[in-house]
This record gives sequence, structure tokens and C-alpha cells, in this order.
Amino acid sequence: MRIESRLRGAVRHFWETRADQKQRQGSESGLRDHGNRGAATGGKQLDGFVQLFADLLIESGMPEAHVHTQQSQTTLPGFFRPTKQWDLVVVHEGNLVATIEFKSQVGSFGNNYNNRIEEALGNALDLHTAYREGYFKPSASPWLGYLMMLQESPKSMRPITAKEPHFKVHEKFRGSSYVKRYEEFCTRLVRERLYNSACLVTSNRSQGLEGWYREPSEEISFQRFVGSLLGHVSGYLKVCR
Repeated sequence: MRIESRLRGAVRHFWETRADQKQRQGSESGLRDHGNRGAATGGKQLDGFVQLFADLLIESGMPEAHVHTQQSQTTLPGFFRPTKQWDLVVVHEGNLVATIEFKSQVGSFGNNYNNRIEEALGNALDLHTAYREGYFKPSASPWLGYLMMLQESPKSMRPITAKEPHFKVHEKFRGSSYVKRYEEFCTRLVRERLYNSACLVTSNRSQGLEGWYREPSEEISFQRFVGSLLGHVSGYLKVCR
């Protein structure tokens, strides 16, 4: 199956799961959470992406027993905190090979955008520092990836005014939409070498149920993200054999 078809399946799973969770939450309680809270608090929307990458890693030659997606197996030590639970972790013969963080945002753009930025930056710093201090030895530097699934909607695509009471913001953020801001953010994560690769996928609620998605930038496309990960894993396995 082509990678595009598999990505469409993960996108479709995302929107179907959100719809199911929102409906189930309302039917069980007799009440509806305001806005998207019923779906947002349900979790599991990104499981399609997690499973897709687990499958790709196994198909590339990584033994299934070393590809971890269960919460009990994806916790790693941190430097600024005791532990951090990742979404997918590859540990092979005592070596931390790769770890991926999957995130999404549907609605509440103004409230959650900064939280997502701070999370991603903090997680990268924490893992890199823990590695530097030898917490994962004898591992070589692990591959670190960040994938964002973002809702396309009038609110996420319209220009946003940045407040500048004292100093000017960078020109790329001035009058940019949340989609453009996430695009710039993911690009900078890679260029600043905080993550080995990052990916931004956008989709809307109606077409997403049919698997439709868009990639705002080739530099942070799904294909490049997958290629970077599998290239790293392939190189590691060649050395081990």
C-alpha cells in the first residue's frame, strides 16, 4: 500500500474517533461538553498515526518487540523531570533508537497554540540534555520526531494580529494564520536541530472523514518525515548486524 493511502487511513481514523467520542460522551452522560471538549478529552484520536509508524518500523526490519506504543513501555527518563511519556519509542538491545511525539489541535487555537509550542521545545531540551548526561548510554544520539495534525478551518487559516507593545515580532509571524505559524514552527524545529524531523498535516472535519489531508510545506512533509526515520533505523540495523 502506498504511503499516501496509509496516511489517508490515519487521517480518517482521527476524525472518526473524534466523532465517536463526542457522540458517546453525550449519550452516556445525557449532556454535551461545550465545543469539542468531549472529543478532546477522549484521547486515542492519534492512534492511527501511532500504529502506522509502528507498522512502518517493523516492515523496515525493526523487530516488533522493540517498537513500543503502550503507555507502560514508552516512558523515558528526563533531565529536568523524572520521566516523560512519549507516544512511540524504539529501544533495541538496550539502545534508544528513536522516539516520536504525536500532537493534534482542533479548535481552541488561541488557547492551545502556545501550550503546544512550549511542550515541543521543552520535550526536546529535556531529552537532548538527558542524552548528553548519559542517561541512555550506550545509545548513540536517538532520532527524535514531532508530528502535528492540525484542523483546517476559517479560524485556523485567517490572519492573526500579533501584539507588539514594546518590540516587533518576526515578520513571518506578523499577520500569519495558525496554519502558517505551525508551519514556521515545525520548520524551525528541524533547522535548529531540536528534532531530526517534523511533520505538519492539516485536514478539515468533513473531508477528513474521507481521508483528505493537506501538507502546507514540502520541507516538513510526511514523506520526508518517514524517510528520515526509516533511514536512521536502517542505518542503525546495518551497524548492528
